[in-house]
Amino acid sequence: MPTFPPTVEQLIEQFDELQDWDERYDFIIDLGRELPPFPDELRREENLVSGCMSTVWMVTDSIGDESDTMEILADSDSIIVKGLIVILIAHFTGKPARYIVESDAHKLFERLGLNQHLSPQRRNGLYAMVKRLKQQSAERLARRTIECRK
Repeated sequence: MPTFPPTVEQLIEQFDELQDWDERYDFIIDLGRELPPFPDELRREENLVSGCMSTVWMVTDSIGDESDTMEILADSDSIIVKGLIVILIAHFTGKPARYIVESDAHKLFERLGLNQHLSPQRRNGLYAMVKRLKQQSAERLARRTIECRK
């Protein structure tokens, strides 16, 4: 993939081109190798995602001061989880917080076959990451609503 993050369309196209799940797992691992470095100062307990079998740190931030468009920074001690993080970044980064709160990531995971081919523990971890992104996005929307009322 020439750009980071890949688009959802690029991910779907690549998954469709791969013949079997061993190749798709290798692709997910390759995605994980493309994950940008995570700042050491953000490797704090409050940034850990609970419910993941692996250690996962995740934070969100707005892109620009007045925007509710979200940027996701994350890392894991597992290379395959790093690849799953890239899939989440492709799906959610650059989207408004409201989109993240209202979106159904399950549809993308179903389309890519992740629901059927990830172990239950990895699947639970993936949904724990989605839950955290939705929570942080909802908190951002709530703060913006309060700021607008002032």
